[in-house]
Amino acid sequence: MPPVQAGPSEADAAPPPPSGHQLKAVVFDVNETLSDMTPLRARFEEVGAPADLMTAWFAGVLRDGFALTAAGAYADFADIARDGLRTLLTALDGRGTEAADEAAGHILDGMEELPAHPDVPGGVHALRRAGLRLVTMTNGSPELTDGLLKRAGVRDQFDALLGVSGPRCWKPAPEAYRYAVRRAGVRPGEALLIAVHPWDVDGAQRAGLAGAWLRRGTAHYPETMSRPKWTAEDLEELAEMLAARANGGGQG
Repeated sequence: MPPVQAGPSEADAAPPPPSGHQLKAVVFDVNETLSDMTPLRARFEEVGAPADLMTAWFAGVLRDGFALTAAGAYADFADIARDGLRTLLTALDGRGTEAADEAAGHILDGMEELPAHPDVPGGVHALRRAGLRLVTMTNGSPELTDGLLKRAGVRDQFDALLGVSGPRCWKPAPEAYRYAVRRAGVRPGEALLIAVHPWDVDGAQRAGLAGAWLRRGTAHYPETMSRPKWTAEDLEELAEMLAARANGGGQG
């Protein structure tokens, strides 16, 4: 029986992220990283569903988007989100298709009104003052990103609003990150991905970007994923950390 070969180590799987002085661009995740999705909980209650169903629904949207990408297929966030809501709401109380569709529409309409987290404006302005190009890369809709950033008063700070409809694959597929850095006009080693989701940070780092994890109250980062280059509670804290490294001339 041939010996079992060990799989690649974390160091082999994820190339070393760039140093702070090499950074030229920041790529932002949007859903939950920039946007506060908490108000959607009230929308679930308004259609007769428990507020906590929002968490299961959003996790299911990500799961199905990832699965389609892994299978070499693609669907937009809105279509997967609507399908997921139909399934959950019908299973919840046996409501018919028409009622489930109406309720799903009411919940999804709330995506157009979500606020940004309070730390977003200050953090965005600080990163822009540092001379970095700012782009977003979302598994959702760039149009919704546009509205979110306008409500936060920072739309003019961004060079491009990108989404996975461009590369036709969801993050964390490597090509999604490569698409974002190409559109930002930089190489992967010159870009930093900022996200609240560990899977997004890990995916970006495996594609050659640096990764910054925003905890937003979460204490644990999965040990099975590549460690983030930077960790901060929120965007303002991260911007301060990056500025301190740049001013000190040290490595990021």
